[in-house]
Amino acid sequence: MIEIKNITKSFMTPKGRHYLFKDLNLTIADKQSVGLLGRNGAGKSTLLRIICGLDNPDSGEVITNSTISWPVGVAGGFQGSLTGRQNVRFVCRLYSSGDYIDEKIRFVEEFADIGRYFDMPVKSYSSGMRSRLTFGLSLAIDFDYYMLDEVGAVGDAAFRKRSQEILNARKATSGVLMVSHNLKDIEKTCDVGIVLMDQTAHVYHDTAEAIKVYKEHVHKKKK
Repeated sequence: MIEIKNITKSFMTPKGRHYLFKDLNLTIADKQSVGLLGRNGAGKSTLLRIICGLDNPDSGEVITNSTISWPVGVAGGFQGSLTGRQNVRFVCRLYSSGDYIDEKIRFVEEFADIGRYFDMPVKSYSSGMRSRLTFGLSLAIDFDYYMLDEVGAVGDAAFRKRSQEILNARKATSGVLMVSHNLKDIEKTCDVGIVLMDQTAHVYHDTAEAIKVYKEHVHKKKK
């Protein structure tokens, strides 16, 4: 379980302090698949980063004893002068026992499907290649929750189909928090929808209802 207690997050702008959330409270149950919806700037990716521990709130806390992935789809965190294989091996040594490291490296190599670039320095990769590598690496490691940030935009149709199949398999034992502008991905993957608006979170246990509210909110903002 992930418990978000009284989270406030803001940043300064030329017009003063802008709040993404004020005293945000949420509970995400074990094995729950949650879609985060909200207009641009609502704080969806920021909330994922706070849950992962990559960003700090102004106040409040995230309470959990679960293992949580980094934001999948955000192509960062690799050492550029090392090859994809070397980066993957390093991360797998942190998260896995020695008996399974080679197996996980093979999984990432096959999943990312970047050919000879797997043994070339990551700094030579395109952004798409980095995303495929980090997506494959995250799915190779067993987490209680997977954080997905716009991963539907990664790769061609065959890659996206393979990703969805593996993600569906992971959902049997893990939870998912997904940020995506592709509402069909939210419908396919998530059981619960959370709409970030008005500096708080509105929870819907029907993703169709969450999408409807999100669309109405975005349309209202455009007027």
